[in-house]
Amino acid sequence: MKKKLFLFDLDSTITKKEILPEIAGQVQMSQQMKELTERAMRGEIPFLQSFSERVDLLKEIPVPTVRSIISQIPLNEELVEFIKENRENCYVVTGNLDVWICDLMESIGLKDHYYCSKGRTDETGEWLLGIDEIIDKGRTIRSFPHPFVAVGDGNNDAEMIGLADVGIGFGGVRPIATALLNNATHAVYTEEKLCQLLRQL
Repeated sequence: MKKKLFLFDLDSTITKKEILPEIAGQVQMSQQMKELTERAMRGEIPFLQSFSERVDLLKEIPVPTVRSIISQIPLNEELVEFIKENRENCYVVTGNLDVWICDLMESIGLKDHYYCSKGRTDETGEWLLGIDEIIDKGRTIRSFPHPFVAVGDGNNDAEMIGLADVGIGFGGVRPIATALLNNATHAVYTEEKLCQLLRQL
């Protein structure tokens, strides 16, 4: 019998905090980040524009500093343990930039098992120059063979959850988005229950 693949969102699914706001908070840019995020949530600006503007806000921070901040963000450790135990069948699909999250992906055992947006740095790797590509989660998900399980929490995960054979809304960090719930086969609200379910599949 063919083994299922497991696809995970990153922010508030594997991590216990949202990554971009956490970076902004470390450099006193929380208010600007909050305003951009809320404008996107209200539909005043599209996600792609919102993401680009949020990245622009943070590009003055050296890339190694951003990686260091990300390394301090707490993780859902039981879920990380599941991922490490099932590494060959697990992937992360996230809008975050490769140049920022590469160390985190390696630390959880998914060095070459993640799909994300692509950033461009200067030749030293110290400074982010811009975004080369913002991931299209829907198109990326459609490239995976069935059967697969998907786990996420936000509006931008709704399509991924809807396309999955088993789509799980995870509300262990923040409320599950309504659009995602409408597409999910399951909803769980603690890390323990999530890992229990994943191990049963």
